[in-house]
Amino acid sequence: MIIYGKQVVLYILDKHPNLIEEVLFSKEIDKKLFSKFLKLGKKIIKLDNMKAQSLAHGGNHQGFFLKLKEFSYNSIEEIKKLNFIVVLDGLTDVGNIGAITRTAYSLGVDAVVASGVKSLNEPGVIRTSAGAMLDLPFSLYPNSMDLANELKQCGFTLIGATMDGTDLKQYGKITREDKIALFLGSEGEGLSGKIRKKLDLKVSIGMSNEFDSLNVSVAAGILMYTLKG
Repeated sequence: MIIYGKQVVLYILDKHPNLIEEVLFSKEIDKKLFSKFLKLGKKIIKLDNMKAQSLAHGGNHQGFFLKLKEFSYNSIEEIKKLNFIVVLDGLTDVGNIGAITRTAYSLGVDAVVASGVKSLNEPGVIRTSAGAMLDLPFSLYPNSMDLANELKQCGFTLIGATMDGTDLKQYGKITREDKIALFLGSEGEGLSGKIRKKLDLKVSIGMSNEFDSLNVSVAAGILMYTLKG
């Protein structure tokens, strides 16, 4: 898979050089940085502008590309051993998934599960998460209801973000011993009715001014931060 963008490329070079299969550039870079790529012992390819734009699908590549090994998801069995996980129920927007993953990693959340979808654009999420997807346990589970049932059986408390939920300020901080699964709904529809019925607690974010909702990645950050304390 191809990753592009200077920030994420340099992050992977520093943190995950073992994932790199090829290095691709469409611009000249300074000798000191180039020497770091040379030390990888991998093939280095110079791209013309047209090829670079094609690989980036018109995105802002800044001249930096990597070909990486295919992404390997964590199993749900591994995830169930953890304590605080975030479940993205039906989310498809790469920008939102990446932003949530980056925030989850930054705040010390144990894992992220993408549910209700059969596949993800892994290169896009790696890029928009600034590489955090490579450092945080991440699982893919197509059926959200089955996932909710499995998590309940493992002792997880299911918390969901809903418009009619209890203001999160009224809910106490979690401890390291608590097993919490925070469910976040899709960008347009929110959590499905079936998932809402499975929840142990519905929470919302109290707002000072009248406004119907926040972007899901912004809401996720507030909820994760508040629950983590």
